[in-house]
Amino acid sequence: MGLMQAGFLFLLFWSACFQFIDKAEYGVFGQDPELDQEKMETVADEDETEDSAPQLKRSASHGDLSTPEAMKLPKYLNVPASYDQKQLFKPERGVRPLPEWARKILLASAPAAPVTGGAEMGRDNVVEILCHVDKMYVRIRKRVFKSRDAYKYLKLGTCPVNQENEHYYYFLYSFVTGCGFKKESHADYLSISNVLRFRQTTPVLREMPFEIPLQCRFPRFFHSYKVGFHPKLRGGTVFRALKQKRMFSLTLVDASGNNVTGTKIYTLGQSMYFEASVLYTTASSRNKRLYINKCFMTPSSNPDSNLKYTVVDNNGCMIDGKVMLQSKFLTGSSKMVQRLTVGAVIFKDSASMISSQEQYLHCEIFMGSPTPTRNSKACNYDPVTGSWKELYGYDTVCACCESTCSPPQQRASRKIISSHSWMVDLTSEDEHVKSEPKMKSRDAGMFNLDDSDTGKT
Repeated sequence: MGLMQAGFLFLLFWSACFQFIDKAEYGVFGQDPELDQEKMETVADEDETEDSAPQLKRSASHGDLSTPEAMKLPKYLNVPASYDQKQLFKPERGVRPLPEWARKILLASAPAAPVTGGAEMGRDNVVEILCHVDKMYVRIRKRVFKSRDAYKYLKLGTCPVNQENEHYYYFLYSFVTGCGFKKESHADYLSISNVLRFRQTTPVLREMPFEIPLQCRFPRFFHSYKVGFHPKLRGGTVFRALKQKRMFSLTLVDASGNNVTGTKIYTLGQSMYFEASVLYTTASSRNKRLYINKCFMTPSSNPDSNLKYTVVDNNGCMIDGKVMLQSKFLTGSSKMVQRLTVGAVIFKDSASMISSQEQYLHCEIFMGSPTPTRNSKACNYDPVTGSWKELYGYDTVCACCESTCSPPQQRASRKIISSHSWMVDLTSEDEHVKSEPKMKSRDAGMFNLDDSDTGKT
């Protein structure tokens, strides 16, 4: 009861930002907690004082005439939400007297400072709180406790004492540390509160338990009267990664080269057509040719899928052309566009579980010299001659398709480009005339045991 009768006095709740510099000696308090407290109180006191407007100088040429002293206005005033009437300050036509409510806003006076004296002057604050913009700073005098281990039972919400010195126990916790801070939103302010608790868990009590509610209020609206300020520029360099624009596209098309819209369904072995093209050209891409280094199909949109089927490999060799006649590179009107066709396949691991299979094509596309090389080419397999032929006649560069072509040089613009999905129908059957097997029989009278063809043994 004596503790409660002491009438715990709190400092005003400030939302000014006080920086704590980390020091190993004092943990999260940065420096001596006492110095931190004094510094924060000093800043708070300075914030309370009024800012005088600039004094207008007297002119000697006017003799005794002088300009009256400028008004003294507060630095700012906290105001309720009902005072937020910014819509009334919109420009309008004409002239009219300044409303009285506007005069009161513009010619504000500082609030009267609280009068302290007598017993208040000599009374020490038992519990003190300062509100940082993102944390709460609390200290409580040690003299109110009789036991030396009182700190063990003293909690701010669910968090223990951070630090102590000869006179105080200290708490400094961020609002997001999970100490049990409660946030409430009001029209005029944001409230963040917690409870300072002391409750011994020993078999006998040496101190009376108590709970003290603590609250930080952050006002939402201010009227600022500061005449001006001088910004302090802080130099430095900020680096930001630039996202490279996508340079190529891989599109599902029909046999005529028209884009396929919607979900296209193919049957097993049916020809599928794709077109790789450049989305935009640059000065460096002029007189270049588009190449496909490799292509593979997957049953998912992820090109890193473990289940994949390769159709183009070895730096531009249509290796699926040795298996399926439909798979080949196609010529076009521009070397900035590369078309290809492959036969529809299914992945057998999931063929028995579904009636159709969704698939994607992923290709590594890049720009290169118009003249093909072993590392940049478009080679088709010719089953008639059993040889490889380049799309535009440079067949010698395709000689390595049966072995291993030299590894290509790394290029920043070489990326995996994915197509939209398509479906392969697993339930379709080849169209044919169905008929039940029939056996012709001859009447019994047509055969007899005396038949010369059957009776001979």
